[in-house]
Amino acid sequence: MQYRPEVDGLRALAVVPVLLFHAGFDIVSGGFAGVDVFFVISGFLITSIIDKEIRDGRFSVVSFYERRARRLAPALLLVCAVCTVFALMWMLPHELNTFGKGLYATSLLGSNFQLWDQTGYFSPDTDQMPLLHMWSLAVEEQFYLVFPLLLIVLRRFSGASVLVVVLGISALSFGATQVLARLDPSANFYLLPSRFWELGLGAAVALSGLSNAEVGKPVREVLAALGLLAIVATYLFVRESAAYPGWATVPVVVGTAAFIAFGRADTFAGKCLSMRPLVAVGLCSYSLYLWHQPVLAFARLRLNDDITPAGYGAPIGLCFVLAYLTWRHVETPFRDRRRFGRRPVFAMTLGAGAVAIIAGLSMDQTDGFEARNLELARLNEPSVGIGKDCDGVVGLKCSTGDNPDIAVWGDSLRGTSSTAPAPRTPMCVSCN
Repeated sequence: MQYRPEVDGLRALAVVPVLLFHAGFDIVSGGFAGVDVFFVISGFLITSIIDKEIRDGRFSVVSFYERRARRLAPALLLVCAVCTVFALMWMLPHELNTFGKGLYATSLLGSNFQLWDQTGYFSPDTDQMPLLHMWSLAVEEQFYLVFPLLLIVLRRFSGASVLVVVLGISALSFGATQVLARLDPSANFYLLPSRFWELGLGAAVALSGLSNAEVGKPVREVLAALGLLAIVATYLFVRESAAYPGWATVPVVVGTAAFIAFGRADTFAGKCLSMRPLVAVGLCSYSLYLWHQPVLAFARLRLNDDITPAGYGAPIGLCFVLAYLTWRHVETPFRDRRRFGRRPVFAMTLGAGAVAIIAGLSMDQTDGFEARNLELARLNEPSVGIGKDCDGVVGLKCSTGDNPDIAVWGDSLRGTSSTAPAPRTPMCVSCN
């Protein structure tokens, strides 16, 4: 495909609002809709490549998944590995248990199913979940599993017929949002059936050939500008809702599709998003998306949520630094077939993924390595049994009676003269 810098700029316009939303900046109350922009972009780019290769008789399923592995796996597995280290150091058993579930679900391409079963995206407890954002990658990966097969099945039909089928499935997918929003809002938010229409609309732009069609420049100027305006307006005015995705998602999705179709580099909107700073951020957008939630979540864990708006400056800056380093030293090298052949890429993906699955299952099956915290509690001498159904002991300085029913974990250094951060080491253990 011919490189379009304005699409990289559009990626920047997608990832930065997501980051700011997760950092708690109210000015972008709808910043989470940046994920919807990514979905449309992904649908467009993937379909543009696959459809041409199928029509030319060059499409290979193995080559397609090799490209996806090169693009997604190295940076993703690196972030998961780093998160695991900090989770083991800083998380309490119930937090580590939840993290472990997210770790193996991510490696099995099912993070969205795990989160659907566990929590809503807008729930307060998600602020301290480092792998929360992996749900959207799972949706895309599941789309990559089914959509190429659909195009292969339809390869004998005309392009117009394929377009009709994709639009029809997308219409059904949007209809599903209206049903699921009432029956199961979490399923509506996390699962592919209610998200397919977003990727499908991007695919429809590719199949229709609108991005290469001969359309007068005045028309393209207006449509691209309106598309960009719809995206920004969504970030500013849409708020979290149990009915999202749904009608409130239409402007950002249609706006993104309109910009991709008509916002070429010769339009005003295209020139705005082709500016070098935006393109630079767009090139690193995947890594920036991967890093932003772990950095913010661990910062909250370490500082007990005691972060001022100005205090988010350092974590946000760290996100950009990590994103650049990952793009430069991980993403770019693994895309080079001369440096890493197909077999090493598949071997690394499967091997590292298996290790992540085993690590995640271990955390889940041991309730977040709870035994190590019980051992720490037993070291508090003298001690008394916690009592009833609680296993472990608690130091006398923590107890309020000879046989306490509950134990409270606290920050032992809070309020002292020490200037060092208080360690998140449990003094006491809670009941099962």
